[in-house]
Amino acid sequence: MSQPLIIDYYSDLLCVWAWIAQKRLDELNQKLGDKIEIHYHFVNVFGDTQTKMSNQWASKGGYEGFSRHVIESAKPYLHAPVSNEIWSAVKPTTSANAHLILKAVEFHYGKAKGVDTALILRKAFFVNAIDISDFNSLYSLLESSDIDLKKIKSSISDGKAMAALMSDYQSAQQLALKGSPTYVIDNGRQTLYGNVGYRVLLANIEEQLKRPTDEASWC
Repeated sequence: MSQPLIIDYYSDLLCVWAWIAQKRLDELNQKLGDKIEIHYHFVNVFGDTQTKMSNQWASKGGYEGFSRHVIESAKPYLHAPVSNEIWSAVKPTTSANAHLILKAVEFHYGKAKGVDTALILRKAFFVNAIDISDFNSLYSLLESSDIDLKKIKSSISDGKAMAALMSDYQSAQQLALKGSPTYVIDNGRQTLYGNVGYRVLLANIEEQLKRPTDEASWC
């Protein structure tokens, strides 16, 4: 049996396009099964939201303008509901705390649990308007998922979770990724960025699956 095609998926937990992309990832896994293997990573897009709003949205309404933009962007996607309160009543300061928590979850409970927990945190923000930059909110969400907080706090305290998160951030920088979400297919042979439709993703992945392994190395 041939090895699965590796897809390195980079996203920021506060990115609405990554929230929208979740259903596409689920469909890819269902359609292609063991032909692909998705590796989940984090990229720093909303590490400092105050500066992001000041630099990129000051002339477009600041937080309120960005809130309208996110809500309007998500409207066509019924599978990705968005609360009217995000980025207006609820303004997370950073995505890094949530990313850090998820790295600790991965360390103790494995990648699959990390992916499931990431979806819980995304839903908490986008649907329920919970501030997932706040550690108290994050810990409460973890407890409701039967995760041992002592283990999570231990991996944060000893630096293991931070080291894993920095590895993701540095990898994204080395690859010169533009943002979230980004799909890096087959060790960089193809990179797809942004709101890429399911059929486009599937067509590109299936093309890579059909391509001979030595075809891309002729030069």
